[in-house]
Amino acid sequence: MSEAAAKTEPAENAETAENLLTVNNIEVVYDEVILVLRGVSLDVPKGALVTLLGANGAGKSTTLKAISGLLKTEDGEVTRGDVIFKGNKINHLAPEAIVRRGIFQVMEGRRIVEDMTVIENLRLGAYTRKDKGVKDDMEMVFTYFPRLKERTGLAGYLSGGEQQMLAIGRALMARPVMMLLDEPSMGLSPLLVGEVFEIIRRLNRDLGITMLLVEQNARMALKAADYGYIMESGKIVLDGTAQELSDNEDVKEFYLGGGGEERKSFKNLKSYKRRKRWI
Repeated sequence: MSEAAAKTEPAENAETAENLLTVNNIEVVYDEVILVLRGVSLDVPKGALVTLLGANGAGKSTTLKAISGLLKTEDGEVTRGDVIFKGNKINHLAPEAIVRRGIFQVMEGRRIVEDMTVIENLRLGAYTRKDKGVKDDMEMVFTYFPRLKERTGLAGYLSGGEQQMLAIGRALMARPVMMLLDEPSMGLSPLLVGEVFEIIRRLNRDLGITMLLVEQNARMALKAADYGYIMESGKIVLDGTAQELSDNEDVKEFYLGGGGEERKSFKNLKSYKRRKRWI
């Protein structure tokens, strides 16, 4: 059992401590020729908040899309390995089938429908549901995002922070078991970044939603997360508890701004040992 699981769930409850999601040795190819992910493996325990860090182009967003099934919309494909959710392989399912199983991805750049109202955007998040609890869930969203209840116009006129809140609220309307968050702090002021991350922590804590978070703001991500993985050039190269990564000198230098003015190549550091994640 991973350290994230031990931190997140009581040790005596073995059933809830097991991994909700396992990404096992996957490779991803775009346009049948471009290899983007190479032997990526990671675990997300039930109820945990796990972060995936790395530079631009490392493969973080591609990893999320491999889980949510959205690779198919970009001529991408998982050509090797498996994505396992609740003990079942899901990497060959359509995106809407994966949403019905309980995974919802909040895309980078928010991707709200700007010419629809807040209410219409939230209802869109519930499109896979056939139960009668949509109205109650909308009120629940407004308890976490009271600012949205005050906005009656088109979503395109919302501020960047409000649009991010709407994107997360829309995901909640699908009643997700697991939420994939891609760069939720992008384009937001430092004050709003703190507010959004506090809401993410509350959703994880209050509703028990398991989360896999991709984020450029490594400091905020590690502050919120239980466990973390670092990607480089399509591979997982380092992982550990959030505290272990925060205390790691190389992570401090390259992700937390703890280094000097001279920036070296992360992969050339003698103290930095690659961990081969493929089998």
